[in-house]
Amino acid sequence: MSSRHRAAWPLVALFTAGYLASYLLPTLVGRLDDHLPLTTPQAGVLGSVLLLCSASAGFLLASRVERLGARRLSRAGLLLTAAGYGTAAATTVLPLVVAGAAVGGFGSGTTMTVAAGRIAARRDPHRASTLGLLAVSATAGALYLILPALGGGHGLPLAAVAVVALLVWPATGHLPDSRDPSVATVGSPLPHRRAGGVLAGAIVLWALCQNALWGVSGRIGTDQAGLSEAAVGAVFAAALGAGLLGILGASALGARFGRAAPIGVGTVLIAGCIAASARADGLTAFATGEIAWNTLYPAVLSYLIGLGAHLDPRGRWAVMVGSASALGVAFGPLAGSLLSEHAGFPVMGLVLGTTLVLLAAPLTLVAVHTTTRPLSFGLVRRGGLTATGTPPLPVPPLGTPEQPLAPLSVTGRHLTRRALSTAGPGTGPGAGGGAGDGG
Repeated sequence: MSSRHRAAWPLVALFTAGYLASYLLPTLVGRLDDHLPLTTPQAGVLGSVLLLCSASAGFLLASRVERLGARRLSRAGLLLTAAGYGTAAATTVLPLVVAGAAVGGFGSGTTMTVAAGRIAARRDPHRASTLGLLAVSATAGALYLILPALGGGHGLPLAAVAVVALLVWPATGHLPDSRDPSVATVGSPLPHRRAGGVLAGAIVLWALCQNALWGVSGRIGTDQAGLSEAAVGAVFAAALGAGLLGILGASALGARFGRAAPIGVGTVLIAGCIAASARADGLTAFATGEIAWNTLYPAVLSYLIGLGAHLDPRGRWAVMVGSASALGVAFGPLAGSLLSEHAGFPVMGLVLGTTLVLLAAPLTLVAVHTTTRPLSFGLVRRGGLTATGTPPLPVPPLGTPEQPLAPLSVTGRHLTRRALSTAGPGTGPGAGGGAGDGG
């Protein structure tokens, strides 16, 4: 492992602990529906409460990570995650399950806030975010294979998230416990307010569309495609495995084609995958739609996280983007449940796909506007176009009078060859004679 990856692993671990609950959302909602006295929409509401608490943590703490300390805040988030989800897993008393899920969701959001903010401050935030998505996808894929073999009950997925939070605890020792001096001052204004606001608003709907399908994918597989829970879990594991390939591809591609094309084209392709998956009536159609969608979704998400990090090196927009995504994720299960209950899965897929196609335009425009910096006429930058933070040097306008030249007087009647040679080592006063001397 390279030194750069070794430095990033604590953030990757926190990223995994913070995002895992949303990746396990289908089995969380499905098991709450099956094993607790809840209807399907009520189980979706409980999933939404969990993720809404996660989003609220991000919005509340986005500008406070430096003041509170990354280590202290991440440990508080992991403790809340373990305690909340552990409590919800250990009881069937519905108020305690709801309260535990809410506390655990706030803990997940706190952990994610620390991870997103510090990833944004790195030299290559896109690479670090893809590593985080890679880790959480691999963890969730393994759990989708393991959990069905461990039996039923609503508590297993919740307990798994709590255990992962405890396992991640040692990573917090590698985080600073006070404000990082390498980050800009606390009082610095939030840059790119308009572009960041459009990005955050669009991502709310973007994530809602993704997780409206993800929240009911289990029901599509069992009710419409006629598959068993084990078969659906295997499809999810394969889909998340394909997501690993998508993330690796995004990591290898990097910013070679910018961010606008991957975000815009990827969002349109995701729209088609969602519409196809929602119409699945058998194993082949269901697996194809889920695998194709999960291949594209995390790859495009990594570019959106990278775009948020690009807007503010302090990571505030990255946290806001992550919280906006969590907000959309929070209402996704409820939206998917309501649409599927009243209109059916195929119509739900058509509505979600159309919404994503419409969202592709503002997301692409934000990426184009904030990642291209044309050189203004009459200005040059020292060191070429790639230099950053260097004040522009104005080029004198046409017609400016030339500056007078100071006369140069030469004393002495004879000029030696050495006097006319180029400057260099050994040519100044007092230097020893050499081959260039001559009378």
